[in-house]
Amino acid sequence: MDEIGLFPLGLVLLPTEQVPLHIFEPRYRELIAECLDQEEPFGLVFADDDGLRRVGSLASVVEVTDRLDDGRLNVVVEGGDRFRLVELTEGRSFHTGTIEPLGDLENDPPSAEEVERATAVFSRLVQLTGAEVEPPDVESEQPSFSIAARFELAPDLKLELLEETSERQRLVRLCEILESAAASVERQREIAELAQTNGHAKPS
Repeated sequence: MDEIGLFPLGLVLLPTEQVPLHIFEPRYRELIAECLDQEEPFGLVFADDDGLRRVGSLASVVEVTDRLDDGRLNVVVEGGDRFRLVELTEGRSFHTGTIEPLGDLENDPPSAEEVERATAVFSRLVQLTGAEVEPPDVESEQPSFSIAARFELAPDLKLELLEETSERQRLVRLCEILESAAASVERQREIAELAQTNGHAKPS
């Protein structure tokens, strides 16, 4: 098992997802500086009032966008492999812990139809929202993460996807989440259009 620096945050980082971070606490400035110097990732784990979660993602700094005079940093990190936190350790100014890899079950890939369904709902939601996002890599071993990383999802939903160890089950669940989101966007659009007519249909 490896020991790594941990960065508890109120967000969930999915594999392949990129997010900006503002680094202001001295202990985490120290952590990021070490990761940059050694070209090593740190562990990003979701934390809230219920405590620290046991499943997280390795995060690598892919860009330093700003170095401020007072030592603060603005960086972009990318999610890598998942891990399970085995034990918290001590001795550094920042959180550390021993981790073990968390992989998917073997021999449980999604079917071509399930990948096609996910691709279709991705395109539908992009069209509904008008978002400008790069197409996901549906040919990868984990198309679910490639698709999910392109949307803003609630932390509890992202954590559910992160903890799932079946790519097929994860892709099916993601489709349910995105289909629900698409239906919600469509309802909001219908309500807005109806409101513009004071609740009355326009005659043809």
